[in-house]
Amino acid sequence: MKSSLVIHLKTVRTFRQFSRFVTAALVVTLTGAFAAEAAEIVRVEEDWELVVSEPDPDNNAPQVTCVMSPAATTDSLHMALEINHKTMPDYEPGGVQLQVWNGETPVTSKNSPIQGVLQSAAETVRWTTKMSLADGLLTFEITDGSSTSWGAFGGQGYLKASVPTSATSLLTYSPESSRSKSGVGFAANRVETLVIKEVRYYSSLGLVHKDTTQRVVSSNE
Repeated sequence: MKSSLVIHLKTVRTFRQFSRFVTAALVVTLTGAFAAEAAEIVRVEEDWELVVSEPDPDNNAPQVTCVMSPAATTDSLHMALEINHKTMPDYEPGGVQLQVWNGETPVTSKNSPIQGVLQSAAETVRWTTKMSLADGLLTFEITDGSSTSWGAFGGQGYLKASVPTSATSLLTYSPESSRSKSGVGFAANRVETLVIKEVRYYSSLGLVHKDTTQRVVSSNE
């Protein structure tokens, strides 16, 4: 069974309703020549920021899980990023682990070589989560990671996983789905903020749209 640290909250009533809503919203947002590319979104990038007020290294706190999915629900392929802990195949403190799930079935996991726990007060952890489609594969990757405790992480391929898919577009992706299904699973009082800072949508021709809405997942400010 998937780790209880992955937070599943409400989803939209049906996938069909969600798909129509996202399609309409994204096409309205896009203008000019970019609008024609809306149905061909093949890559999405999320910039994340976690600010830890006072970590507790002895108790491996806090522990955070961030989810990204090409659809409204996590009933099919999706990714879970575990921060400051790992649960596949068994629980281990510290580090970063990228997991791919198909519904409640684990598919694969990738570990960062970083093994230590967060231990610096007022520490900011930043990273980018990427989801892309190419040649019948859905790929998740963590890049541009940085923190005081761990230094730079991601982008070298060790936090990257590809799985077969029949999908041809990521238009049904929603940052609100990422926000609602992510959270602090343990010691939320030690997290100042967990925020999606920016989302970028790409077609095969390049950047289509940049969404700078600040989406707060958790806050003790």
